[in-house]
Amino acid sequence: MKPEATTIDTGGIPALTPPARRVVNTVMGFREWCLILILSVIWGGSFFFVGVAVKDMTPLTIVLCRVGFASAILLAVAWLTGRKLPTSPGMWGAFFILGALNNLIPFSLIVWGQTHIPSSLASILNATTPIFSVVLAHLLTREERLTANRLAGVLVGWVGVAVLIGIESLGGFGVEVLGQLAVVAASVAYACAAIYGRRFKAMDPVVVATGMLCGSTVMMLPVALIVEQPWHLAPAAASWLALLGLSAVSTSLAYIIYFRVLAVAGATNILLVTFLIPASAIFLGVMVLGERPGWNAFGGMALIFMGLIAIDGRLLKRFTRRTG
Repeated sequence: MKPEATTIDTGGIPALTPPARRVVNTVMGFREWCLILILSVIWGGSFFFVGVAVKDMTPLTIVLCRVGFASAILLAVAWLTGRKLPTSPGMWGAFFILGALNNLIPFSLIVWGQTHIPSSLASILNATTPIFSVVLAHLLTREERLTANRLAGVLVGWVGVAVLIGIESLGGFGVEVLGQLAVVAASVAYACAAIYGRRFKAMDPVVVATGMLCGSTVMMLPVALIVEQPWHLAPAAASWLALLGLSAVSTSLAYIIYFRVLAVAGATNILLVTFLIPASAIFLGVMVLGERPGWNAFGGMALIFMGLIAIDGRLLKRFTRRTG
């Protein structure tokens, strides 16, 4: 059965909802935990793939290939599974906005940042997304307000970012510092996308991901062609393989798994991915790319994780229950 068109509370935007709603479980089962682990490895691998591709390809061209190939794959998935994309101009306008916030801006910033910083450091900085999400949700929504533990988590997380960037950056903004700030700015864009993306929560996730990536491709195409003129590039076979992995695995497959876990386990549980992504990214960066993270990378990562634990709150609740 194909999804039916309906109207939900999305600011007047029509949405496609699946025929039956899944029940959201606050406690994840074995399958969901496995999907969380797989997703963390897949998204951690995206930093590795970018680290390979940036050696002989330009940032905007990498982003164009990533969203272009991924949108083609998801269009095929939508067609093979009988899904229909919406035809409303308003809906496609919303897809374009989501694509800019969730793909175009952060992908470009991260890829450019990785031309100047290691993939492992980029993955750690990207883990600050939930920290910015908490702040922006407090400012822009009525549902999620800052609590004491969330505020403490935000402050500890920002200290972690400061440790990662380093005291030496106070002496001047070198290109490496700018690369780190670019990845932090990408995390802010992801946080904005998470808030804006709430209006699509009742839609078929494959349709949302496909529309978003198609919109990103349309926006990215003229930018990459005009700014970088990619026909002058001569990427090696390793770069093409990295692009294939980046688009097929770390984008198309990742979105399908992400929305699967989100539908079954809810938004709070999907936050656990953030704790695991840097581990796989650091492992691949060290073992394959020969990166050597410094003490500040691990110190900053520890502080960011402490902040995320405070924001999530579940471990703190369990600890207080045992000691209470």
